[in-house]
Amino acid sequence: MNRDLTVHDWIVAGVWLAVGLAAGVLLRLLLRWLGKHATRTSWSGDDVLVDALRALIPVAALTGGIAAAAAALPLTGKVNHTVNQILTVLLILAATITAARVVAGLVRAVTQSRSGVAGSASIFVNITRVVVLAMGCLVVLQTLGISIAPLLTALGVGGLAVALALQDTLANLFAGIHILASKTIQPGDYIRLTSGEEGYVVDINWRNTVVRNLSNNLVIIPNAQLSSTNMTNFSRPEQEMTLTVQVGVGYDSDLDHVERVTSEVVTEVMTEIEGAIPEHEPAIRFHTFGDSRISFTVILGVGEFSDQYRIKHEFVKRLHKRYHVEGIRIPSPARTVALQQNGVAIPPQRDGSLSIP
Repeated sequence: MNRDLTVHDWIVAGVWLAVGLAAGVLLRLLLRWLGKHATRTSWSGDDVLVDALRALIPVAALTGGIAAAAAALPLTGKVNHTVNQILTVLLILAATITAARVVAGLVRAVTQSRSGVAGSASIFVNITRVVVLAMGCLVVLQTLGISIAPLLTALGVGGLAVALALQDTLANLFAGIHILASKTIQPGDYIRLTSGEEGYVVDINWRNTVVRNLSNNLVIIPNAQLSSTNMTNFSRPEQEMTLTVQVGVGYDSDLDHVERVTSEVVTEVMTEIEGAIPEHEPAIRFHTFGDSRISFTVILGVGEFSDQYRIKHEFVKRLHKRYHVEGIRIPSPARTVALQQNGVAIPPQRDGSLSIP
């Protein structure tokens, strides 16, 4: 301290501190107002940016006020250097955390917009957040006068031991990156594994893939296992798919009439049921002469995988009702059993039962 503290020094320092505090409050209110306007835009990046700056700007304003207050006081060079160093580290940490939030938020927004549904590929979000935070920590160490060269050397030597100890974790990490980079699976896709697990992909993180099945339960699959197994992705190359329903009518049916009636029911279902494709053209294909029926396949258009159950339910109900009105018979399987005893056929009784002496 070069001279004694005076009341004037305390007043000036207090004024600077109050100015910094007031500026932080005003800037936070301004950012809150900007945040309300940002929510009205279609781009989600401005929401992320304003939300991150809402935490940084007040801290920066308060730090500037403290620095100005410290400069107004007659501090010694050592104390002044220590205060400035602490404030610089605080500002760097706040900027680093803000940058990590901004970058992670932008990455999350990009992954969500490309997946087409709500959901996130948190593996990219976590990687970018860790990289930004690590760079900020290195800057802080350099600011404090700590050489980072030996630290980087130690990390390089110890990296091999860490890699050997975390083989499974690293395998899942790189498998997850490969899955997302190859775009074979994206959050929101409906997949089915050869082992039987199926459902919507909720998230792909650094270790596993989270799948939500139709019963609303979560299935956790390691990324390495997912990348090495056979699977069917019902959302690629597009979500729309076709649904086949097997139907059979009696041999005495007029097949042209059957085809016309079935087409009308298909058109009705496609236009009235949610999840169906209205522009889908009815497709009916007769293919088999069965034991008691002529079988054919009806092809329906479905918007996405889970819609097929509701559409099939409505189609079967409406088709059965319409066939009943039109007099089209759907035969049930019939079998005739002939029994013999000592080479003599046993005739059935009047009620259709067999009497075996």
